This record gives sequence, structure tokens and C-alpha cells, in this order.
Amino acid sequence: MNEIAVVGHHDHGAQVELTAVLVAVPNGNPVVLTIGAAAALPSGPLESSHRSLQSGLRDWVEQQTGHPLGYIEQLYTFADRDRSGEDPERRVISISYLGLTREEPSRATSSGSWRNWYEFFPWEDHRYGAPPVITDVIEPALRQWANEAAREEKRRQRWQRAIVCFGFDDQNWNEELTLQRYELLYEAGLVEEGARRNGAAGAQLVPGRAMQGDHRRILATGIARLRTKIKYRPVVFELMPPAFTLLQLQRTVEALAGVTVHKQNFRRLIEQQELVEETGQMSSETGGRPAKLFQFRHAVLDEHPVAGTK
Repeated sequence: MNEIAVVGHHDHGAQVELTAVLVAVPNGNPVVLTIGAAAALPSGPLESSHRSLQSGLRDWVEQQTGHPLGYIEQLYTFADRDRSGEDPERRVISISYLGLTREEPSRATSSGSWRNWYEFFPWEDHRYGAPPVITDVIEPALRQWANEAAREEKRRQRWQRAIVCFGFDDQNWNEELTLQRYELLYEAGLVEEGARRNGAAGAQLVPGRAMQGDHRRILATGIARLRTKIKYRPVVFELMPPAFTLLQLQRTVEALAGVTVHKQNFRRLIEQQELVEETGQMSSETGGRPAKLFQFRHAVLDEHPVAGTK
């Protein structure tokens, strides 16, 4: 997006906010950097002293969390009038970025903390089968919401969306629809942010940690982008240590996607696409037999413009 065009909106009483979704996967756990008791993502307004959007974002993240930003890409720009926070009169243009880090994020900073992203979206983790929250809470609540529509056609449309998003009625689960699922729950008033907007504070809510303003929506967008992207670009290696076992690589992909992959098929694919090469060393951390250590083969970026983990 053209930076000058976006910043120009600032003159009309709108504030440009920069927001970071910074992800790491230590020990097979997908975590995101948060601030303010995990209620927000690192963010701050674009200021005249910032040389660019990216440098402004880097300044805010380092200031608020002490964590330097490595790989980042622009994620999405949100400008919905009624989704930006407590003051509906103030238009906030939120420009979000996705950042990936391979640093061990165990050291929590004074104001920043790393939280497992499934705390915010417990319905998204299908590595051990469909989470009970889907059948126990979400399905009956969405069915009720669909039936509350006045017209038959509207009831059918609402339930059809629920089927597609959550894989009801024996439909397949699509892990890439993270944002659509959150938006559906928001619209139905089943997450705290949606209930706040609808003025239904006492409503039955789906479990999951709420965030301020639109930050959980931005996080859902980041997860969806990453789940899609790992299939066709080797971005997963931005999250891996320099040397890793194939099992560690598989566990990282599964943690991000929230689904398990077939071990032999996964390894065959990694080999076919020549994404990794042996380091000649062995890992002794596997608990069983020592496993070969691999590293990302950077030459693949020149050889194949499109390469991922399918």
C-alpha cells in the first residue's frame, strides 16, 4: 500500500496506528508477543519523526517490549469506523505487520509477554482432534444465532457460513479460515469484543482470551496469512534454529497450521523440493536414537520461485 496515501488520511482527524503480530514457535508452541497483560499487540501511532511505516513499527515494538524486529511483511490495513476501540467518533487506520523470529522468546520483557496463540483462539488447535469447545459451545450457539434471523433465507445463509467456517455437518475443517471464523463469532456476539459492540455484555461467550480494540481480529489475520503462506513459501525457516531435525520442522509446521501432517509424506515433500540439506551433525536431544540435523538450503530461493510445505 502506498505509504503517502495512507498517511494523508491523518489530516482528516484519523489516526494511523502501526500494529505488530510477532510470532515464534519455541518447542512446538506457536506464541505471539503481547503487551498490557496480554490484552494487546505491540502498537503505536505513526509519528512525524518516523522515517517510514516500518521504522515506526520497529521503534514501537522495541520501545514497548525490548524485542528487535527481524523478518516483517505488511499484513493488512483495517479502517472500520466501529471496530477501532472505545471512541467510535475517532477513526483509526490500523496498518498491521506480520513478523517472524527464531529467537528463543523465554525471556519476557518488563512490559511484553509471549502467549500461546491458542489462548486467544482455542477452537483453532486441531492437532489432537477437534477441540470439544466446537461441539459443546460453538455449534449450539451458532445454531441458535442462525435461527434468530427473521427470514428463512437469512437463517439458511447464517447456518451455511457456520458450516463452511467450522466444518459442521461433516464438512472438512479448513485451517486457513481463521479470520472468517473469528469474524463470524464476532458478528454473532459470541466473543467478548462482539458482545461489547452489540451491548450484550451478559451473553454466553465462547472461551478465548479477549483483546483490546481490534487486536484479536488483527492476530487472526496474521495466523490466517501464515497458515496459507507456509504452503507455498519457505517462511517456516524464519522460525527455525540454524540446525534442526526433520521432526522439529514437522512439529513447527503442525503448530502453525493447527493440524497434524503425515510424517512420510511430509518428509518426501521436503526432500522432493530440496528445501533442506544435512549439516553432517546429529542431535542428541531427541530422547531416542540421535537424529540427523538439517539446515535450510538457501539456494532453493533462487531455483524455485514458489516452494513451501504444501
